[in-house]
Amino acid sequence: MAELKAADFSGTYACTGQDAQEGPYTGTVKLTRVEAHSTGNQGSYQFTLEVPGYGLYSGEAVSDGTMMAMHFALADQTTRDYGTGIARFIRTKQGKWMFNKFYYEPEFKGGNHGSELCVQQ
Repeated sequence: MAELKAADFSGTYACTGQDAQEGPYTGTVKLTRVEAHSTGNQGSYQFTLEVPGYGLYSGEAVSDGTMMAMHFALADQTTRDYGTGIARFIRTKQGKWMFNKFYYEPEFKGGNHGSELCVQQ
C-alpha cells in the first residue's frame, strides 16, 4: 500500500479576522513546512502571524490531510495573548490554498476567541 503524502501548505497568506475582544483585524500568516518532522498525510510547520498594531505571534502547527491545528503566542508575554486554533484548507479557483481558522485564547482579557480567513499570496 502506497504511503500518502501530505499537501504542503507552506507560504504567505493575507488574512482578515474577527476577534471577540478586539474586533476586526488584518494580518499576514507565514507557514513553513518542517520536512524532517512530516510524514505520510501529516505535516509539521513553523507558524507566524503578524498583525499591524499588535505584533508578531509565533508558534507551530500540525496538519492531518486538510485540517491543521495551530498554537501561537504574542512575543510580549505580559499580555497573556496566546492560544490554539484549528483550520480547514481548501483550494481557490486560482489554485491557491486558503483556510478558515477558529481560535481560542484562554487567558487573554479573561478569555477570548475569534476567526480568520486567510488566502495564499
